[in-house]
Amino acid sequence: MGDWKPAEVFHPGEFLRDELDARGWSQVEFAEIIERPYQFVNEIIAGKKGITPETAKALGAALGTSAELWMNLDSAYKLRHADDVSPRVAHRAKLSGQYPVREMVRRMWVQMSEDTQVLESRLLRYFEVASLDESPKLMFSSMRSGDDEQSPLQTAWVYRVKHIAETMPAAEYSKSTLKNALAQFKAFMEAPEEIRHIPPLMSKCGVRFVIVEPLPSSKIDGVTFWLNNSPVIGMSLRYDRIDNFWYVLRHEIEHVLNGDGKGAAVIDSDLDYSPSAVNHSTPREKLAHAAAAEFCVPQAELDKFIARVSPLFSRIRVMAFAKSLGIHPGIVVGQIQRRLDRFDLFRQMLVPIRSLITPVAMTDGYGHILPIEM
Repeated sequence: MGDWKPAEVFHPGEFLRDELDARGWSQVEFAEIIERPYQFVNEIIAGKKGITPETAKALGAALGTSAELWMNLDSAYKLRHADDVSPRVAHRAKLSGQYPVREMVRRMWVQMSEDTQVLESRLLRYFEVASLDESPKLMFSSMRSGDDEQSPLQTAWVYRVKHIAETMPAAEYSKSTLKNALAQFKAFMEAPEEIRHIPPLMSKCGVRFVIVEPLPSSKIDGVTFWLNNSPVIGMSLRYDRIDNFWYVLRHEIEHVLNGDGKGAAVIDSDLDYSPSAVNHSTPREKLAHAAAAEFCVPQAELDKFIARVSPLFSRIRVMAFAKSLGIHPGIVVGQIQRRLDRFDLFRQMLVPIRSLITPVAMTDGYGHILPIEM
């Protein structure tokens, strides 16, 4: 008997009976041949026992077939008689393959439902699309040259920023007002606790400022887009450091001042402002990088300080330099680290700020939950 596939699916015992009949062997005789009890052979032929790998090898050796034939016959029979799987399984897999469902449910951005049709409708409403085949309308543009696509995690995060921003009142946006406010921002850069003044000041400038804790592995730092004529800045604060906060904030403000994000949301992910990374950025991003770096530490002054002190940096010298600029020394440290690729320098000066600003900003995550159901 060669390896062949049956037109219908029967228990392997049916095929074993045919083989024994063709050879004129009794069940007792065959049991002796394969050195197994008679009852063992009888239960296989009666369809009461399945085929194990050991049994398949014994049948193959005795009948001149491959062991795989008997394993395949047994698997086909078991599959045919197994309970049907609910169509919800494939549907749920499709939803989770397209959207980060588990993380969105965990963050309470959407409510879970055992009815996958209900879950799908909630996801479609969240992403503002009519079907799973439709791409979200809030399109994105890249930060780096050749970096075109955003992940589902980032898409979900941006839409959370959008949904929160839509609930926020804001004054009419004025570019000149925002530009003038940058001088006020400078007054908040020396003491970490002064960061609490940023959200209300942004609102007065007509900018909707939102903080949303990032989803795991999304590597997102910030986003800029517009709701009609109102700019929105979203920040993740994934790095809880004073230098990163001011850099990302000023970076996003520059996007707003330049009118970026009107046609497509500008996502800043894995925001690296080392010289080599900036060189690989798009022209628009280079402008934002330059504005952020200059705002944090005037670059000409930083060049002079590094030339004068390097490599003999000291805590006292950094603190004195920061004092002369009226900024926190952690902001200086952040710039030096990236300029020299020396992330070991004075890390203790990079003080955390997340707990200072999340209570006074529109924040989702980090212990704050905004009840916006989708």
